[in-house]
Parts: sequence; C-alpha cells; structure tokens
Amino acid sequence: MANYNHFVCIIVLMALVVVAPHAKAAVTCGTVVTSLSPCLDYFSGGGNGQPPSGCCNGIRTLNAEAQSTPDRQMVCTCLKQAANAMRNVNLGLAAAIPPKCGVHIPYKLDPSTDCSSVH
Repeated sequence: MANYNHFVCIIVLMALVVVAPHAKAAVTCGTVVTSLSPCLDYFSGGGNGQPPSGCCNGIRTLNAEAQSTPDRQMVCTCLKQAANAMRNVNLGLAAAIPPKCGVHIPYKLDPSTDCSSVH
C-alpha cells in the first residue's frame, strides 16, 4: 500500500508540473545564490580590479536563465533579500559587477528597487 501511495504522489506532482501556469518563475533563490556565490569575496572584500571569472560566469548563467518577467522578478527579489541579510556587502561594488562582466541587468541593483515593476 505504501508503494501505491508513493506512486500516486509522484503522478500528482508530475501532473502539477505539466499544468502549472507559465507565469511561474523557473529561477529560484537557490539558483541565484549558487550562481553568485563566486562573487561574495569580491564585493564583500573590496572589489579591486576585475571580478573573478567564476563570478562573471555565474552572472552570465543567471542572466541567461532569467529570460521571463517572473524569472527576472524572482532574481530581483532574491538579490534584495540577500542584500538585506548580509551586512558586510558593499552594494555599490555589487551593482558594478554585471557591467564589469559585460552583462546588462534591466533594473537597478538596489534594495529600494520595486521588483514587481521589473519586466
């Protein structure tokens, strides 16, 4: 009986994935953290010179994954939450990383940004 219940749960979850609305973000805060973790030392330690290649690669990957409005809004929200949680981050340095990596972010990286207005 336990195997049957397990099987039914899997089928229900698969059905939810198939019929889930397309407006839901595919990018999660976990994705954001994983992508940007190579940047932590750079923007918390002074950010001298060019960001590390792992940082730029993470930003490029995250930017490529966040192609829909819900994804960009999720990234914005996650970045704001991270900025509020981390006290030793120089927000000016953090905001300067995407341009240094050749990545255009369609909104200002700032805790005051209204993520619901990001498109």
